[in-house]
Amino acid sequence: MKKIDYGSNRVVYNIFQSVIPLMVAQILIILYNVVDRFYIGRIPVTGTVALGGVGVCFPLIILITGFTNMFGMGGTPLFSMAAGAGKKDMARDIQNTSFVLLIIAAVVLMVIGEIWAGPILDFFGAGPENLVYAKSYFEIYLAGNIFAMLSGGMNPYITAQGFPRIGMMTIAIGAITNMVLDPLFIFVFHMGVAGAAVATVISQFLSAAYSWHFFHSRDNGYPLYGLRKNGRGVYLPYTGDIISLGTVPFIMQTTNSMVLVAANQMLSHLGGALDITIMTIASSVRQILDIPALSIADGTAPLISYNYGAGHLDIMRKAIRIMTAGTFLYTLTGWLCIEGFPHFFAGIFSNDANLIEKAVPALHIFCIAFIFQSLQMSGQTVFRSLGMKKQAIFFSLFRKVILVIPLTYILPYVGHLGKMGVFWAEPVSNVLGGVCCYTTMYFIMHRKLKQMEKQGKYL
Repeated sequence: MKKIDYGSNRVVYNIFQSVIPLMVAQILIILYNVVDRFYIGRIPVTGTVALGGVGVCFPLIILITGFTNMFGMGGTPLFSMAAGAGKKDMARDIQNTSFVLLIIAAVVLMVIGEIWAGPILDFFGAGPENLVYAKSYFEIYLAGNIFAMLSGGMNPYITAQGFPRIGMMTIAIGAITNMVLDPLFIFVFHMGVAGAAVATVISQFLSAAYSWHFFHSRDNGYPLYGLRKNGRGVYLPYTGDIISLGTVPFIMQTTNSMVLVAANQMLSHLGGALDITIMTIASSVRQILDIPALSIADGTAPLISYNYGAGHLDIMRKAIRIMTAGTFLYTLTGWLCIEGFPHFFAGIFSNDANLIEKAVPALHIFCIAFIFQSLQMSGQTVFRSLGMKKQAIFFSLFRKVILVIPLTYILPYVGHLGKMGVFWAEPVSNVLGGVCCYTTMYFIMHRKLKQMEKQGKYL
């Protein structure tokens, strides 16, 4: 297997080699849920209501992904800095700690979710029309949650070791399986929403199995030692550091969930099930649009962490500049596509002409300030990659908790915006959050790097 040398001066080449497999992997990850929605929305008679039911599950799945990112992405910057500094045993211990934490979290979440599925879904916005579909999908999804968390949580470590193509294959196996099984279970076996969930669980199991194979292969320089090390019990010396740094991606995911809950609650109050379905479409389109920008940021993160650990500050600076330019150019392109072809994007998730027409204005509003998301992603990635926990946590909370959620409840009553005010909360927060995050990162890094160069200290 070809391995990327993150310490070399071929920064553009290394970013490109890392970003492309990550982008494909991100697209395939989204397909797990988007493909489900694509087919569910086309179920005869009940498709529109069933899609809304799965939409209620969406923030819960985001919340679960938040725990996955906490223990996976929370450890990879520490892993990369240790590897860059030549501390291989330390890097391996960090990786294994994440693995154990993922198993524990998956079991706890499954038990809680299965016991209280009904009340949880009711709180997250399920109504009398779509609760039965939401409950059917969610309970089955939870049964295979451990496979989703292990494959998703350990994948960043595969990339951090310099094998992004293997990480891509881990996701590809599951996603392709899901695309094949979805129509089979939903339409051929007449299982409906439950069939979509079963197909997803089977697919996630295959992804987890492939990931497990990599971590026990000869090419892997950092094999897992599981729940025991040298005859001792569970070895978790880095738990605090992983959770502390992992709080950043956890907040990013859980606040996404909180935003959707707030939006669903307001739309349920001001409109109805159809408006929740429109929000499901808008958030799904936005999720697709985010993929390349997130891939550029996540693909650059190991270079930033590794070269910070190795003391290669010039390479680190160059990586940050390239990441910023790449995310900016992409978000500009994505915004132009939405403005030019809104009916196409809305039509991905439904063939209901009336629903598509009503979704287009909401989609325009929801994505109008998408370009400012590049500033938020770049700033957050730098903070997280260098272990700047306070700044990363603050700006995760700032955009979603301090801006989006209050605006979701306030804007519908400002200037007679009504339910469209719920959709306006996103672009307003994009502008304010993105500008504040990147500006702060720029001045902090400028001062910090000058001090480090003067003192000759890198860690």
